[in-house]
Amino acid sequence: MLRTLKDLFDAVVTPQSAAPEREHSLQLATAVLLVEVMRADDGFGEGERDAVVQALCRTFPMADDEVARLIELAHEHARNASDFHQFTSVLNDRLSTEEKVRVVEYMWQVAYADGHLGDHENHLMARIAGLLNVTHGQYIAAKMRAKPQPV
Repeated sequence: MLRTLKDLFDAVVTPQSAAPEREHSLQLATAVLLVEVMRADDGFGEGERDAVVQALCRTFPMADDEVARLIELAHEHARNASDFHQFTSVLNDRLSTEEKVRVVEYMWQVAYADGHLGDHENHLMARIAGLLNVTHGQYIAAKMRAKPQPV
């Protein structure tokens, strides 16, 4: 009887207490993908870091110190990850197609932030977009929207 009550209690309490953890995993997965694009070059500059911060702030309402900590965690996870599947699967489970395309667009903004688009960045972008089940047309449209316009 006690076990049944405990199981019932756990079933009722867990979904509510898991909500912040689910949100954090979504934030972290998004941040890791953005950081991976930033790290794709030999070095990354302030422009790329600013693009990551802007993308995260547009996507998730967070204070500056929370964004800084999220980026720090994303760097740690990116360094230790063997592949992108663990991050893209979180986004695939929780985001709509339009939201995933928006993430790809933000990734392109990070890639363009240093004024140079390298081969490794292009390859990385195509790979991640494929893992996110973003069609080639959506991928190209996101790339064109993110591309800086000549002045």
